[in-house]
Amino acid sequence: MTRTGHKKEKPPFEPGLIPAPGGLLVWRDSQHFDRWQDRPCALCGQPTPMRSHSGEPAHKACAEGWITANPVEARLRRFASDLQPKPKSKGQGDYA
Repeated sequence: MTRTGHKKEKPPFEPGLIPAPGGLLVWRDSQHFDRWQDRPCALCGQPTPMRSHSGEPAHKACAEGWITANPVEARLRRFASDLQPKPKSKGQGDYA
């Protein structure tokens, strides 16, 4: 909490790539999940703990369906996958 007694809002996090229509979103970051409150999905209206990168309540499957149905609008990044971690440099990876 801040000095004024208000909870500090987390800024939206950086989105990654938009999957091709029919593709799957990669939402692994814990910021996609609100463990405290379900809110109506912006697309189907059913309760969901899931959030987009901008904090919009949305089921992952609903967001994937929206991308498929709206490929042109999808380029505006309403729904996107998480940023992929940077690849490890040579010699820093797993050993076989």
